[in-house]
Amino acid sequence: MAAPTPRRWTAPIAVVEAVAKRPDLWTTAWRQLVALAPRGWWRHWPPVPVPDAAYLRFRLQTVYGTDGAPIPPSDAVGYLEWCRRMRAHGG
Repeated sequence: MAAPTPRRWTAPIAVVEAVAKRPDLWTTAWRQLVALAPRGWWRHWPPVPVPDAAYLRFRLQTVYGTDGAPIPPSDAVGYLEWCRRMRAHGG
């Protein structure tokens, strides 16, 4: 039996799983990760384009009313769909 996943990781894993099921959003997801990552993200270990923690806290607070709210996978997918539409329209 596998060890239980810590609660703080269940939401990000669910988001990754939801996006993994949508190959049409993979490029958009990568673009958004890189766009939201701090400058020079590749210089720090591990070299993963993760948005700044302060920015994420701010966005979670403004969207969900708390910075500890997990991001529902449907919201993440909807955001990526919106990003893709805006890019297609030159936005």
